[in-house]
Amino acid sequence: MKKYILCCDWGTTSFRLRLVEREDYTVLAEFLSKDGVASTFKDWKEQNELSRFDFYAAILKNSIRELAKKSSFTLDNIPVIVSGMASSSIGMEEIPYADLPFESNGNQASVKLFKDFNGAKTLLVLVSGIKSHEDVMRGEEAQLIGLLKLNEVSIQASEEIVFVFPGTHSKHIVVKDGFVTDFKTFMTGEIFNILCEHSILKDSVLGGSGTGLKDQEKINAFLNGVDVSGTSSLLHSLFTVRTKQLFGQFSKEQNSFYLSGLLIGSELRQLKDGNYDRLIICSGKHLYAHYKLAAEVISLKFNTSYVQPDLIDKATIAGQVQIFNALKTASYE
Repeated sequence: MKKYILCCDWGTTSFRLRLVEREDYTVLAEFLSKDGVASTFKDWKEQNELSRFDFYAAILKNSIRELAKKSSFTLDNIPVIVSGMASSSIGMEEIPYADLPFESNGNQASVKLFKDFNGAKTLLVLVSGIKSHEDVMRGEEAQLIGLLKLNEVSIQASEEIVFVFPGTHSKHIVVKDGFVTDFKTFMTGEIFNILCEHSILKDSVLGGSGTGLKDQEKINAFLNGVDVSGTSSLLHSLFTVRTKQLFGQFSKEQNSFYLSGLLIGSELRQLKDGNYDRLIICSGKHLYAHYKLAAEVISLKFNTSYVQPDLIDKATIAGQVQIFNALKTASYE
């Protein structure tokens, strides 16, 4: 079964398992669920029969069985690699982070191997993330490794590039000479959700900004937010979300896009003083248009390019396969 691998992306609120061709990263079958690490950890705490690892392992093995039914494949004796939050303090087992500088080919990935997981001599590979002296990330490093493996991004000698991976916790990852040298986390998506659901602003917005920048009124509201993000402190400008609605300047739906523009604009403006050679924005379809438009408006002084959204999922798979291939696993295949 050397031809295949089971790639699992186990996030905080979601679970995705895919049967993949190792040679060309073709997804042959996929199983999705909402059994993210956060809810799984809560369920484990509420029972006392299984250890933490065994509890998570039971969910993973059951998901493999569901994928086998769905795909009509026999999935026994296929190795499994899991990235994301599964190696965190609330995951299957906590694994130490890799340190900086971190090789962007995956050779320095921090992993733990579990033998005989999906059949005799079949490995489960649990992948951890990366830490700096003040920050951590899990998952985005696999996407970065995959993008470079897919040759979607070429890096010249001595070129310093910052990769932006938007999300609940956006990551700005600096790469130079084949190594991740630094990164920063921006809580852009989480702050947006908190403000929309649990703050005084919740009565001034409607529907979130994830419905897409599809009409000019939404685009104008978003652009206004990006502009305002450069004129005053974020703590002050956030309150203008309330006054925009009170004064009838924006509808509640438009205000959601204004708020999104404020936050994304504030995030990207942190790059203005950087001396990077290039900026590469790597967003899924949900936020692609938002970050592209904001970056164009802010006019950063270095060249900016964009990875197409459909490549982000493939990059995750390619990164997982690259990490697996970098392991000395010959006796288990």
